[in-house]
Amino acid sequence: MSKTRAKPKTEDPHLRGLEVYRVGGAVRDARLGWPVKDTDWVVVGATPEDMRRRGFKPVGRDFPVFLHPESHEEFALARTERKSGHGYTGFEVHASPEVTLEEDLARRDLTINAMAETPEGTLVDPHGGMADLQARQLRHVSPAFVEDPLRVLRTARFLARYAGLGFVIAEETRLLMRELVTSGELAHLVAERVWTETEKALDEPWPEVYFQVLHDCGALVVLMPELAADAEALDEALGRLHRLPEDIEAELQARWRWARLVEHLDDEDRNALAERLRLPRVHRELASQAARTRTLLARVARHGLDGAQVMAWLDGIDAWRRGDRVAPLISLVSLEDPQLAEDLALAWRLAQQILPKALVAEGYQGCELGEELARRRWEAIDGALADPDGRS
Repeated sequence: MSKTRAKPKTEDPHLRGLEVYRVGGAVRDARLGWPVKDTDWVVVGATPEDMRRRGFKPVGRDFPVFLHPESHEEFALARTERKSGHGYTGFEVHASPEVTLEEDLARRDLTINAMAETPEGTLVDPHGGMADLQARQLRHVSPAFVEDPLRVLRTARFLARYAGLGFVIAEETRLLMRELVTSGELAHLVAERVWTETEKALDEPWPEVYFQVLHDCGALVVLMPELAADAEALDEALGRLHRLPEDIEAELQARWRWARLVEHLDDEDRNALAERLRLPRVHRELASQAARTRTLLARVARHGLDGAQVMAWLDGIDAWRRGDRVAPLISLVSLEDPQLAEDLALAWRLAQQILPKALVAEGYQGCELGEELARRRWEAIDGALADPDGRS
């Protein structure tokens, strides 16, 4: 049991008599004026049996975490960690009623994440997190920062969230990030953890900062060598992260940003990167569609627009079965070439009016049906491109 303070008071009957503290992101963001999405708690001086008796549901696999029976917020028992192996999971976790709040906070990555507060709002800040928050600085809590390679990615992601507010990474923390890279620890991160942090970063306000930080400390060449191979191409790719199709749903933002990030890679490199990170199929497919659209733009710039190019593009993105893919990609084209986007929209509108059902009624079937369908669609596309008066 912590002997440094009296138990915080709470009106929650499930928590009455427990020493509980709000921790981490909720404390940080509330004081920063940033939206608070989730609230996590630490319980000091309790056992798993204590939590179960109060109706909490255990959910932690590697350490004791419980869900509140009504609010479903997470309550973790205070714990310490000791490095015992490589990578993110190479730790021995010790959760005990004897672990103090200060010991629990000391294991955290950044000082701004190592603050706690009582249910009444009294701040507990043993590592100067509030001062770093005010100074707009991301700084490590202790030299133990180098024990967890995932902290390189997390620090980069936090900067991607707060860079627009003037935050920077403390120079001594940057040095530790480089030390983690040179130690070889990054190679022990599992692909799923790398992708989880990367996907979260793609949804942050300044996602390009995440990749810039990883590149600067040497982590990008280890984790995503295909992106790090050409610095100029990387800079151009990062500039595309805010140039997305109009009106895409918020939940698709990260997916589109990834597609824009890798669209310049050739098929071999893009597929190798997807395999390394074990990307979901939908991310792979959208990246391929964006790459094909980029190729179309390049070919039109070199040779002009013709029906064969448009037909190949529509076939390549599987437009005839997945017509929903076309409009966002045309919107992507409009960012570079509005006239080409208009031409594509007209060609698509006319081509999709050629339906198999009508040809079947004319007597076509089997291979002849497919060939005639393709011929007439191509004919409709050629007609649209050749008739400027048909553009509306």
